[in-house]
Amino acid sequence: MFQGKVLGIYTAPARKEPMVSQQEVHVVPGKGIEGDRYYIGNATYSDRAGPHREITLIERESLDALEREYGYSLEPELSRRNVLVSGVPLNHLIEREFTLGDVRLRGLLLCEPCANLAETSGRSNIINHLLHRGGLRAEILTEGTISVGADILPAGED
Repeated sequence: MFQGKVLGIYTAPARKEPMVSQQEVHVVPGKGIEGDRYYIGNATYSDRAGPHREITLIERESLDALEREYGYSLEPELSRRNVLVSGVPLNHLIEREFTLGDVRLRGLLLCEPCANLAETSGRSNIINHLLHRGGLRAEILTEGTISVGADILPAGED
């Protein structure tokens, strides 16, 4: 079906703080990524309970399309997503389980671009440019470590 790779991992300690590149992170079901703003409870939407804030992913291919189709680039950390992937059709993972290395996740819903992304990127039109390809919100099902270079596979194919 697919086999992708983790190209980058990003966390921020608080809302509006710059995202910091990580080589690996520890993830906890029901909490998120250790050290990240949502895990700590210091994020823009921390008051909205639910697993859809645990981890977010975005495709390298979506960022490449911005440059190809609209003539500007967006650095992965400015997307405000936690995990940059390649070779994975994230939109197809809604309500499906998949693995990042040895960690199992479940895709929940699209992570559509918002006003925060427009503000941090300095591009008000980015909301339309990334509509339906702004990433995926996922629930962490098993505790473990996610590393840059890890394989991404549909559940049951690891």
